[in-house]
Amino acid sequence: MPTNLRSRTYISLHAPIEKVWEAITDPEMIKQWFFGVDTETTWTVGSPIVHKGEYQGKPYEDKGIILNFHKPTTLAHTHWSPVSGLPDSEENYQSVTYSLFERGDFTDLTVTEQNLPGEEAKATSDKSWKMVLGKLKEVLEKELVH
Repeated sequence: MPTNLRSRTYISLHAPIEKVWEAITDPEMIKQWFFGVDTETTWTVGSPIVHKGEYQGKPYEDKGIILNFHKPTTLAHTHWSPVSGLPDSEENYQSVTYSLFERGDFTDLTVTEQNLPGEEAKATSDKSWKMVLGKLKEVLEKELVH
């Protein structure tokens, strides 16, 4: 049964929108800021997206489906992880939406994750997104200096 719990994380990045878009859609760049995952997808609406990595020393494979791909402002996909301990069924998938807005030399990025299974999952999501978006900021803004 879907829940109304959601996590919303915002960050302002000193980078052009095209560069931020590249960072959230290029597998090599994603690996730099998103827990070192390997991302596999064609970025076509309806196609699968897979994130492979290691969590607490064990390999995992998260998966979902691309829901929206509107360059360079909106990316949305579903997400399920075996780490959640929940069965791989539709009601246990979250939706993750990246919304980008260009503001001069900055890009505002909001990540919204919906259908979280409980308050603990929401707290974990909030903490994780703050951490990875901080890493994204570091990667993008370091690149601008060089």
